[in-house]
Amino acid sequence: MFLTLASKSLVNRKGSVLLTILAMSVSIFVLLGVEHVRYQAKESFSNTVSGVDLIVGARTGSLNLLLYSVFRIGAPTNNISWNTFKNIQKKSDAAWVIPISLGDSHKGYRVLGTTKEYFTHFSYGKQHRLTMQQGVAFDQVFDVVLGAEVAAKLGYQLGDKIVLAHGMAATSFSLHEDKPFQVVGILSPTGTPVDQTLHVSLQGIEAIHVDWKEGVHSANSDKPMTLDEMNNLTPKSITAFMLGLKSKMKVFQTQRMINEFQQEPLIAILPGITLSELWQMIGMLENTLRLISALVLLAALLGLSAMLLASIRERSHEIHLLRVIGAPPRFLFFLIEIEALLISLLSIGVGMSILYSSLLVFDGYLTTQFGLYIDINFLTKSNLLLIAIIVLSALIAAAIPSFKIYNRAKSSV
Repeated sequence: MFLTLASKSLVNRKGSVLLTILAMSVSIFVLLGVEHVRYQAKESFSNTVSGVDLIVGARTGSLNLLLYSVFRIGAPTNNISWNTFKNIQKKSDAAWVIPISLGDSHKGYRVLGTTKEYFTHFSYGKQHRLTMQQGVAFDQVFDVVLGAEVAAKLGYQLGDKIVLAHGMAATSFSLHEDKPFQVVGILSPTGTPVDQTLHVSLQGIEAIHVDWKEGVHSANSDKPMTLDEMNNLTPKSITAFMLGLKSKMKVFQTQRMINEFQQEPLIAILPGITLSELWQMIGMLENTLRLISALVLLAALLGLSAMLLASIRERSHEIHLLRVIGAPPRFLFFLIEIEALLISLLSIGVGMSILYSSLLVFDGYLTTQFGLYIDINFLTKSNLLLIAIIVLSALIAAAIPSFKIYNRAKSSV
């Protein structure tokens, strides 16, 4: 009876009720959206790399090194010479080393020059290794292994030819057209920037730049290099490298040795600690966004309370009839609360529908532009708790008009 009467009452006042539902839906969309994106962004960043003890690059800020070497965001300030890389590899107690060379791209996607150890030792999430969806790791100088998103979005298959571009612009006119690469492997999806990366050998990076000087192609080579010569090219420099040590006890000792390296200014960072610094830096921004979302919800709840208060003045005749047929004051109290509950549930349904649709539409954009993999399923424990708080807040907001109609009923016949 409560539900039937409350539903009919809301339908009778559909204009003001629809506006209230719209306002609350927008606030719920903002609140749940901010919380979900915040949580997913943190998860996406945290799961990008694991099992790496140190990341080493030219001296710069620790966050900058982490962003360009792991997340493909930004650009390095300088490179590391190959001799320095080999020297540190010998001096450190390294179980494995993964060199990284960045600087080229393909249709907006980054190209990563590395070695086959990358596919063996690089981990993401909870120590998950990279696996091949199709094909094998690169073996020849002009082999390329694609991330899952690159292959899916650009429609590449094994055996296709790819021309890399000089630089990292989405549209480039400096193409390495004379040295195309062949797709030999496609990685399984990882939900990390690996999916948006093209992987080639360090020799491949060197080979395509043999005739390039200061970013310009110079086709005046007297004797073109043979394929065997290209396979044996030694890089002059690399962008950064990842270290996995045999003993975790030597992490800080190795870090200090690298940071104090005399031949070249370097910096070694611990990925986990640097990520913590990143969260501390953006913690204020997170809290500000959450506060704004909460204030938007508060404004909507006050609007709900105001709408219910205004409706009481219009329902004097209804209240009188209900009292005549024997409805006690508490019946009217709970009637208003049920109306508030129905409005909040409808608003939650609409807000969640808008959020789900937005995640579907902008999923590809967030992945391509920011490297963020946002799960469409936003019904996490924290969001379910938020939904419960929203319902409870709506009932509290309706308490003032509920008590008012209760007191009016007690004073009426």
